[in-house]
Amino acid sequence: MKIRPDFVYDRITHVNDKATITFYGGAGTVTGANFLFDIGDKKILVDCGALEREYTCDPANSMPFDYDPKDIDVLIITHAHADHIGRVPKLVRDGFNGIIYSTAATKDLAALMFDDAITVMHTEAEKHGCPVLYEKEDAQKALSLWQTRDYHEPFQIGSASIELLDAGHILGSAMVKFTRGGRAIIFTGDLGNSPEPLLNDTESPAGANYIVMESVYGDRVHEDRDERDAVLRGAIESTRARGGTLLIPSFSIERTQILLFEMEKMIEAGMKPIPVYLDAPLAIRVTEVYRTYANLLNPDARSHFEHGKDAFTFKNLHVIKDVARSHEIHETPDPKVIIAGAGMSVGGRIRSHETRYLPDPKAAVLFVGYQAPGSLGRRIEDGQKDTTIDGVHVRVKATIGSLSGYSGHKDRDGLLSFVEQAGPSLQKVFVAMGEPKSELFLSQRINDFLGVEAHVPATGETAVIDW
Repeated sequence: MKIRPDFVYDRITHVNDKATITFYGGAGTVTGANFLFDIGDKKILVDCGALEREYTCDPANSMPFDYDPKDIDVLIITHAHADHIGRVPKLVRDGFNGIIYSTAATKDLAALMFDDAITVMHTEAEKHGCPVLYEKEDAQKALSLWQTRDYHEPFQIGSASIELLDAGHILGSAMVKFTRGGRAIIFTGDLGNSPEPLLNDTESPAGANYIVMESVYGDRVHEDRDERDAVLRGAIESTRARGGTLLIPSFSIERTQILLFEMEKMIEAGMKPIPVYLDAPLAIRVTEVYRTYANLLNPDARSHFEHGKDAFTFKNLHVIKDVARSHEIHETPDPKVIIAGAGMSVGGRIRSHETRYLPDPKAAVLFVGYQAPGSLGRRIEDGQKDTTIDGVHVRVKATIGSLSGYSGHKDRDGLLSFVEQAGPSLQKVFVAMGEPKSELFLSQRINDFLGVEAHVPATGETAVIDW
């Protein structure tokens, strides 16, 4: 544990107006969010995510926790992406027996994510000999400890009052607002790229004294929203003209549903249908959860369901559930679009499609989200012409494109605007959950443009706040 020298922290006694934050994960890296908020009378974890690596069962995720899970009283989950929940069952396996809180949609999505991860980890363990992080019974126990709260439904943990605010990132995503003695700190989790096609806008952090925030796109600006629609349609039409295949590696939660929704609207507006293969069993199951919680969607998306339309289906959409049919896609005529997980080409069926189509100069790959360093998606996006996928050497001849406008994360300007909304109460911002250059860039802009102290914490660092 590292403690900044300008902070004074008594490990034994806690005074009422002090609390500590230790950045065990998500500092200096986008993934692996794991923050310990010690308020004196309770030890609260915010998120317990996995590090995104080439393989889910990477040894980096099987390392022991830097704290004793038995000492943690409560875990609060911001949302159901693997980099925020991926080690929750391991935490339980290693001794955590407290309460887990999140929104109901997050719990339902997490159950699907755990089930999928167990299948993927066992497959990878057989192929690569890496350790399985947890088993089905660990995930089941985690879910048995789980309690759900609606947005703005206050609850108490020790001396702290808690409220979940809509982060607008994925279905059920929440910021966690802790209040004590009239002072507030917000852990943002990931912040949505508002306004976006499906979800309501990110709520305001007004009145917060401290913010622990993400910075995935802290040094970049997304395409204009009209431009992102044009790029997606252009990629489809170029594929049609070339008579090739368009691969879209897509995250199972949110990104896939946005793509389906946008394609449905394009066809409704007159675009000629093209065969689209949704080859992502997890995404198919997740889409059912989106239908269940249609009440959480924004008014435009919700109106589709209210008028008897399904926002996630359209002519020539083929939903592929079993592996045998997945392989048969390669035998179907071009042009076509294949949407498959995973979004960073880490596991999932997209890898077999990339092995087949990356050497094809008529094919194209369109990345529609952040690609973490070390992932196959990042190597392809960065222009690597020779790569190896599951032991097969692949020469990249396909056209490679990226479209950050469909990212589920706020960009540089959106993040700065979010911080500004906190108002004059804001004392300090901890900039985390980004690559170092993004964290540092955003931190400097917060200092320079808003006059608010911003700090980029190191992994393992502990900060003391007046709270």
